Amino acid sequence: MSVPTPHAEALARIPVRERELEILGSRTRFWDFGPEDARDVVVLAHGYRGDHHGLEAVIARLDGIRVISPDLPGFGVSTPLTKAPHSIAGYGRWLGGFIAALGLSAPPVVLGHSFGSMIASHAIADGMPARALILVNPITTDPKVAAGRGITGATRAFYGVTRAMPNGLARVWLGNWLIVQFMSMNLVKTPDAELRRWIHEEHHRYFNGFSDPRTVAEAFDASVSTDVRAAAARVDVPTVLIAGELDRIAPLDGQHSAVGLFPDARLVVLPGTGHLAHYETPELVAAAIRDFLATLPASAPPGAAR
Repeated sequence: MSVPTPHAEALARIPVRERELEILGSRTRFWDFGPEDARDVVVLAHGYRGDHHGLEAVIARLDGIRVISPDLPGFGVSTPLTKAPHSIAGYGRWLGGFIAALGLSAPPVVLGHSFGSMIASHAIADGMPARALILVNPITTDPKVAAGRGITGATRAFYGVTRAMPNGLARVWLGNWLIVQFMSMNLVKTPDAELRRWIHEEHHRYFNGFSDPRTVAEAFDASVSTDVRAAAARVDVPTVLIAGELDRIAPLDGQHSAVGLFPDARLVVLPGTGHLAHYETPELVAAAIRDFLATLPASAPPGAAR
């Protein structure tokens, strides 16, 4: 028997509009939550092998804020990019094109979780207009060593072998139940047994929602190619890093080192949680987001509309 979604009732109270845009060859599906005339507009970039569902527990606690949540190209129900590579730069170009195509009256706040933190920070560093930047569980340590060279090497090998497999076999390999369960069990930190079960169910529901194995492998290469620190000095908008105290993928010492590299940034540490803060402590993530938004001027800061 599946565990009920903890935030279902709260999310159902928020109006949502499902839409689609074509950006760099990707038929990008997105969900537009909250009032269209809200003071604050936040555009999300989710984590690797996730989709828009992953941040819904946070969105459910952001009523009154307009939140635009796309599936990244090649994941969820968005098709892959055909006019850009599935690299950090390619996804950054897509994000800039997506935001431009929304036709907003002013640059939005951009939020990136994990893999999305790399996309969002590098896109802004490369000139994408934004009002501010929110990074949840940001990748602030070299991803090739953060979790340990052994684990990273095994993970690279896991994704690498898919390149030589026929498409059908590669999909089965990538979607192996035991592999997904092992990943989920290693990331979860909460002692709440029911919450742990729900998180595992979420990973099994959505972790395999990708378009094709090749895109998954290309995006994995992108996920270990750089980190947020490489872009930090060129991110000229107010920034908040929301980090998990027990995060093994993005360790806390790296968060403390990285925050000082941004021209204007602060760090919020969530106690007792790891890389799944959006699942384990969404109320704390949402509170940190609200507190940060409250510090921003109503109009875009100097430099944001470059």
